[in-house]
Amino acid sequence: MFSMPDKNMQFTMSKQQEMQQQQVQQAQQQLQQAQQMQQQAQQPPQPLDNISKIKALVVPLRETLALTIKTAAQTLNQNSQIDSGSQKAPDVQIPRFDKNLEEFYSICDQIELHLKTSIKCLMQAESSNRYLNLMVVPTRNENMGMNENSLTYPQFLATVGAQVSYTKEIHETLLAAAQNISPSE
Repeated sequence: MFSMPDKNMQFTMSKQQEMQQQQVQQAQQQLQQAQQMQQQAQQPPQPLDNISKIKALVVPLRETLALTIKTAAQTLNQNSQIDSGSQKAPDVQIPRFDKNLEEFYSICDQIELHLKTSIKCLMQAESSNRYLNLMVVPTRNENMGMNENSLTYPQFLATVGAQVSYTKEIHETLLAAAQNISPSE
């Protein structure tokens, strides 16, 4: 049997081993977190403008189109073999064509929405340049030496607010006129 000092030594050694294992586990966790942070840092930031988003969707669109066509070809080939009698039942499960096609249409819809938004932004910028062709100074400081052909940011906000209220007033007038023309029964 073990004597008292031997038991204490074993107990102390097992405590030290446990502490070492905990330290190793903590070091591994820290390493994993550092690797995750590094991977996140390497990933490019998500694009903010619509054109960049469209460019980013082109590659997945090509991939889903290729996958959809491949699935369609495999399905047609398998169906023709079953119809001709050379194959009784499908040997290999082919991915579903409708899911691939749905994914393709989903990406097409996303691209369409981004294109429509881009067109509206361009139209708004064009209208802004046409009807309010003054340059807007992005700072809120009014003490800066400014020429008369520019607006401060608060002036721009006041102008936009006036335009919005004017548009609402026109909308309400048109609604009232439409109700007067065809009164509800």
